[in-house]
Amino acid sequence: MSQTHWEEFYATHLPPTDFEDNRSLLKEFCDRHNKIKSNVVLVTSGGTTVPLEHNTVRFVDNFSAGTRGSASAEYFLDHGYAVIFMHRLKSLEPFTRHFTGQQFLDMLELHESGPSTTITVDPDSVDVLAPILQKYKNARESQMILYISFTSVVDYMWLLRAACECLATFEQRALLYLAAAVSDFYIPSDKMPTHKMQSGQGAPVISLQLVPKMLAPLASLWVPHAFVVSFKLETDESLLITKSRDSLNKYKHKLVIANILQTRKHRVVFVTPTTSYELHLTREQALAGLEIEEPIVADVVRKHEEFINSATRQ
Repeated sequence: MSQTHWEEFYATHLPPTDFEDNRSLLKEFCDRHNKIKSNVVLVTSGGTTVPLEHNTVRFVDNFSAGTRGSASAEYFLDHGYAVIFMHRLKSLEPFTRHFTGQQFLDMLELHESGPSTTITVDPDSVDVLAPILQKYKNARESQMILYISFTSVVDYMWLLRAACECLATFEQRALLYLAAAVSDFYIPSDKMPTHKMQSGQGAPVISLQLVPKMLAPLASLWVPHAFVVSFKLETDESLLITKSRDSLNKYKHKLVIANILQTRKHRVVFVTPTTSYELHLTREQALAGLEIEEPIVADVVRKHEEFINSATRQ
């Protein structure tokens, strides 16, 4: 039997150098939470790079900063889920996402008294920082969140499969929330130069190939009993529902959360094989600081609970 596209991808691309360490962390985390019958969610977040050289200097990237994934991870924790946060290195992360470097430094005050120096939090910032710090400490001390990072699309593919191997034992209690912006195209390993491309040799001709669609083996082979949610970003409104439903029909997962690039921060469309409906923030809600990820996650959690209950009754 010939290899499928995704099997060939793994056969021809090496895992990241820290892969075994991350696989051990994933297994330990999943084993611990499976014993206590936790619901667990894998949140993927941020964009993947496409290296142009093996010793990478240049790469193709996308605009994703990890806003949706990092915010959603916090709200899943609020709902009692154990969270595997698989994110692009240096993209936004839960809790720290609330503060840029400058914003955080502005919250601190420096006190110099002779040879000693102390740092305190500006009293006006305590009410902002304290609840976020408390949630962060609760999540880390209770071991409810595991951070796993990737950079390239190859790293992502290897870690995704490893995470699914661990999540398979949770069956219906596993939720996959695939918010990462995964590259559609890549350069195969055997087509990349080893060293930095030299401008003196003229403009390079780069041939990109399609990245395998991992939703197919994921939904049918790796975690066939899990509740799998994918995301669809478009710039053409007329394609949104059709392409989302085509994806559901093709890959047989449970839900697509679709959005348009320009309105993604205040409007999404939930698409199932038979229905679709909008979820949006009003102007007043947005001005009050409500993030659309909060109702998105609440709705996904409700659907996941219905899914678990339905499986239990069968």
